[in-house]
Amino acid sequence: MPNASTNQLPLSAVLVEIAAHGEAQISVAELTQMFGGRAIGALLFIFGLVCVLPLPPGSTTILGVPLLLLAPQLLIGASAPWLPQGVKRRTFPTAGLKAGLPRVIPWLQKIEAVSRPRLVLLFSPVGERLIGLVCTVLAVVLILPIPLGNVLPGLAVTLLAFSLIQRDGLIALIGFAVAVTSASVLVLAAHILVNMIHQAIHILSPA
Repeated sequence: MPNASTNQLPLSAVLVEIAAHGEAQISVAELTQMFGGRAIGALLFIFGLVCVLPLPPGSTTILGVPLLLLAPQLLIGASAPWLPQGVKRRTFPTAGLKAGLPRVIPWLQKIEAVSRPRLVLLFSPVGERLIGLVCTVLAVVLILPIPLGNVLPGLAVTLLAFSLIQRDGLIALIGFAVAVTSASVLVLAAHILVNMIHQAIHILSPA
């Protein structure tokens, strides 16, 4: 079980432990345990981050489920995270984590070194619920089987969750900007797809 010192480790140090996981599979429960008694933001961070990494197809659908359960808890003002046992037992390969995390950790360490509490009004009860709402919408997108549709939503969740942990409003604003960009890209992609379908129907329809 995690101890108090584990709970005080920087997020980058916890990611080092996750990258060193010796098994071929890791469960949602193990990821949750590695963060000990940390708040919902830490879990949103890790599940958002792994959705950005180059994991096998279908992994974001698995990892989007915890996000879809955690983000509404932030929306309603819950103080401690909760996940059902069925979700905790789900596993996914660690190969993607071992390949991707070593590239992420140095950047995270640099951000941790300069990050500080600022623009804290963004983390008022209303601000935190807004972050929860945005993360909930992004979690819905992540569980959908959209090719390459996980990167921007996962990055937005990661940034917003990290801003919660650090109480850094500048990072929150960047997270919101990425979320808006993600929505714009998805709307544009949907518009292009609908137009292609209409054109195909028109071409195939008898004159």
